[in-house]
Amino acid sequence: MITCIITYDIDPNRRDLFDDYARTWGQCIPRCGAELIGYFAPHEGSASTAYGIYSLPSLAEYEAYRTRLAADPLGRQNYDFARREGFIRREDRLFVRLASAPHGDRA
Repeated sequence: MITCIITYDIDPNRRDLFDDYARTWGQCIPRCGAELIGYFAPHEGSASTAYGIYSLPSLAEYEAYRTRLAADPLGRQNYDFARREGFIRREDRLFVRLASAPHGDRA
């Protein structure tokens, strides 16, 4: 399993648009085959750093997922919305794997 962590630099004066964007991905991403962990918007600290986090079985599955997402009508609308509104200033993707499992029980 791999996890994709998208780090966004967003316009801090337009965070409400990022929230709309995130909610839309909440519908599209699972439908297109990824396990969505969530989208996270700034709360305290940085006013412009946000994250999108989801998992897939492999990089090959990631490529197939991206193709499905690009073909999804709501996904295309969301890409266009972000491009048109310009509230995302930059985004970077990092792929990680879980290295700490198995986890212990809580005390």
